[in-house]
Formats: sequence, structure tokens, C-alpha cells
Amino acid sequence: MTTSNLALAGPSTEQIPAAGATLDPSGPTEAIRGANPFVGLSLGQVVAALGRFAAGAARHPTVVASEVADLTAERLRILAGVGSTEIAKGDKRFSDPAWRHPVWQRLALLYLAGANSIDRMVDGVGLDHKSAQRAHFAGMQVSAALAPTNVLAGNPAALKRAVSTRGRSLVDGVRHMAHDVRHNGGMPTQVDTRPFTIGENVACTPGAVVHRTDLFEVLQYSPTTPTVHARPMVIVPPQVNKYYFLDLAPQRSFVEHAVSEGMQVFMISWRNPTPEQRDWSIDTYLRGLIEAFGVVRSITRSDDVNSTAFCAGGLTLLMLLSHLAAEGRDLVNAVTLGVAGVDSSAESSINMFATRRSVEVSVARSRRKGVLEGRSMASVFAWVRPNDLVWNYVVNNYLLGLNPPAFDVLAWNSDSTNLPAAFHAEFTNLIVDNALQTNGAVIALGTPVDLGNVKNDLYVVGAINDHLVPWTATYAATQVTSGDHRFVLSNSGHIQALINPPGNPKATYLVGESYPADPDEWLAGAHKEQGSWWSDWAAWARERSGELQKAPRTLGNRAHPPIAPAPGRYVHQR
Repeated sequence: MTTSNLALAGPSTEQIPAAGATLDPSGPTEAIRGANPFVGLSLGQVVAALGRFAAGAARHPTVVASEVADLTAERLRILAGVGSTEIAKGDKRFSDPAWRHPVWQRLALLYLAGANSIDRMVDGVGLDHKSAQRAHFAGMQVSAALAPTNVLAGNPAALKRAVSTRGRSLVDGVRHMAHDVRHNGGMPTQVDTRPFTIGENVACTPGAVVHRTDLFEVLQYSPTTPTVHARPMVIVPPQVNKYYFLDLAPQRSFVEHAVSEGMQVFMISWRNPTPEQRDWSIDTYLRGLIEAFGVVRSITRSDDVNSTAFCAGGLTLLMLLSHLAAEGRDLVNAVTLGVAGVDSSAESSINMFATRRSVEVSVARSRRKGVLEGRSMASVFAWVRPNDLVWNYVVNNYLLGLNPPAFDVLAWNSDSTNLPAAFHAEFTNLIVDNALQTNGAVIALGTPVDLGNVKNDLYVVGAINDHLVPWTATYAATQVTSGDHRFVLSNSGHIQALINPPGNPKATYLVGESYPADPDEWLAGAHKEQGSWWSDWAAWARERSGELQKAPRTLGNRAHPPIAPAPGRYVHQR
């Protein structure tokens, strides 16, 4: 990582601690990029949503008048100190002790009463479900932007800091803002990436690159146990992110954990495409997986492999499994899918704006450029959670004049990647049409995709607080495939569900004994297990990884010798 990602324009290196009351990076980690950023989100869509709300309000003037009267009465009660509006316990915008002072508290409550009124009005003006979702989203953008904490005069913490630093915090804030306007598309920088170096303290599990093509590298990790299971594990990361969120840091690395469980672990590291790779398609990635599996089989002398795939990588793997089943090829044994949205009809923060028109606009833009740029995807996801990913950084970086936190997950998230235009177009249509739910709606390597033909044992991971890939979308894999299933539901969000090492006392997951068609029925019958699903997964995977044998003393083989140390070349590409 380089300092080009940073909004650090001054000499100050001070920042709010990760556990501080003003800026806590654990919240933003639930809102970072995931499996389906492909449909795009524009200001025009937000404005159109507000327009539909305005039209609905015009058709229901009595609802609007009643709500305005109720809001006026509530604000008068707030001013008198007897209002019913409360500051939510988890609203970190108002966590500074100053907000307990009657004057500041009334300011917060007046604002919150207005925000609550907007939500009630959207519900009352007779919009259809989809339009109401979009109007709520647009209203959230407006109310988040109007929070008093976003301006100096309405933020007691910023005012106190300005006084205590004799204005230095404001000078630093202006410099941070100027830097972001010039170098970050006008968005506030979310993380100080300087403490993190790929290959040193992130993506640092020992191993080697044993195969490289224009599309991907295959990394083989050094065993840490005297014996290993004969059947190797190949990890398939999403094309939309660099792989190393799965090898984030020692004691927080899924790769490290799998290696410690006696598995022969291989990782695919996708190349970050440029406009020159604009024609890479889904089939390009499917052929790449077949080649990678062949390399791993050659090195380990195994007839087949196990594979663990995440997000968009999981959907890609499922399409490949259907193709292999159609051809009668047994390259893959057991499969793990992490937060892979098999049913894209499930409601999410992104899908609410997925229309044929928005898809066409997004695809046309990537075709002109040759790629869907990583920065544009990051901007979309920032506005999905504006309080977490926009306005708290406005406060931290600009009003308080502080640097953003140094946090490895957010540093990884800022290390964005592109998507080839052809892949973007195909994958977008797959998501918008919910094509994996219809047999034959997608063609993979010349064969119609029918997930009913996928008979591999399947371990499926969902995240109950996932706003990008709802857990019901991941649960759908148990309904459309034909093998033996195990579904676990983590208690965390999209990315925290994956970076979930054992030892966290707050970690839990749900498991069930059967898989009814209705996911809510499964949820009602599930029981809670304490700890991380990583441990449960490792036991499941070991049972399907073959006999133990002596660990190899060297990596690769004659046909595929080590050509570079892990983490390889492609993970450094920008």
C-alpha cells in the first residue's frame, strides 16, 4: 500500500483510537464492498426516488398535513423538555458527553424528530414496496446529510477541539479536504494505510507463487503441521476484491487457520484488469479455475480438490460446478461458499436500485472505459451506509482535523480493484435477472447452468447482519443444489463474518438440522453455537480432505516450481 490512498495533508499523525467514541472502524467494516456492486447507483436515481415520494405526498395531502402537525407538536414538546423522541443507544454521532447538556440534547432531538418524521411520511403516502424502499434510501441520504454533527457550529466535540488546538484542527481539516478533492474524488478518506505493508504485516502467511498466467496466480502455502491431508484446498476469492482479506494478519487469517488444521492450502490471486483486458468474460474466469485446479492436482497428485469460494467467487464456482457436472468431470469434491448470494431477488441495499435502465447505464459506462473502476464501486458502497462511510469521516477528518484510523480491514477495502467490462456486463445481468435460479438461463463454457446437477457436499456461510448479501440469498444454495448441505449463519456482517477467527467471546453462529424451503422456518428451528464458524468448518473440511500424509518439504513440483514468494505480484497491482 502507498500513501496515495491517504488524506493526510499535514504534519499531524494524531487519530482517534479505534475504540473511541467518535470514530469506531468496527462499524464501517460492516459496510464495505461485497459481492454485488455491479448495478451502479447514481445521483439521478436518488433524485428520482425523492420525486416519487413527492408525487405520493401530493396524492395524500392529509397524510402530509397530519405528519407536519405531529412533528411541530413533538418539536415543541422537545423544546419544553417533555418530548418522546430519544437518541438511540448506538447512534455514535451523539456519543460525546456534551450531548447530555440540555441545549445540545434538544438540538439532537429536534433533528432526530425530523428524520423520524420523514420515514413515517414515506410509509404513509401510498408508494409501492420498491418505490418505498428507494424513497427511504433517498430520505436517509437527506437526513444523514442534515445531521447537526456534520457542521462545525452543530458539533460540540469539534468546537472544543478547535478551541483546545487554537484553530489548528480546522487548518488540518481544510488541508485534508483539499487533499480529498484532488486525490480521492471528493470523498473523505476512510483509513490511514501507512502502517500496513502487503507481504509484511498483511498477506504474510508464508508460501510461494507456483503458477502465473495473465489472469491469475496460484499461491501455495507452506505447511505448519508434520502431516497434511491428501486432498488440497483451493480458495477462490471474489473478482471484485483482492484476495488478502482472507489472509489479513497473523491470528486473523483464514488461510493461516486452514493451514494450521493440516490442509494443503492454495489461493487464487486474480490480476487487477486494465482496459486491455476488457474482453475477459465469465468464461475467461471459468477456464482459469479449471487451469488452476489442474495445477493444484498436479502438485499434490490428487485426483480432485476441495474448494472454498467467497462472494462473487462463489457464484463463479457454482457455475463451473454445473459445467463440470454436465461434462461428467470430477475435478472438485467438497465445496464451501461464503456470503455468496445465489438468490439475488432477496432485498438488499444495492438491489433496491437495480433496474434494467440502471444496468444498461452502468454497463455502457464500463464498456466505454474498458473496466468498471474500483473507485466508482467504492463510492457506491459509501453511500449505502452514509453515516458509517461518509459523514463520520467528514467529522473526523475535516471538523476535528484528525487522520482516519489505521485499521487493516479498511486498508484492504481501500485497495480497490477493477472489473473487466465483459465480465461486468455478464455478471450484472446474472444478478438482475436472478439467473442462477432458472435452469438454462446462463450458459457457462457452452453448457446451460443447472445448479440442480451440482451434487457436491456444500458448506454454506451466511451473515445475519449482512446488508449487501442477505443471509436468505446465501441460504438459497441449499435449495437449488443436490448434495449434502451444512448451512451456518454467523452473528456478524458481510466482512466480519469472514474475518472471524476463534477466540472472540462475542462470536456465535446458528446451525440447523434440516433445510426447509422457507429460510425463516430454518431460522426458527436453528440453535446457537458459541464461537467462530471457522472451527466448525475446519472439522467439516477435514472429514472431506482425505487421509493424512507426510507434509511436503518443498512447494510446487517440477512442472510448477516456485517462481516468487507469496503474496505474489498481482496483489500489488493498482
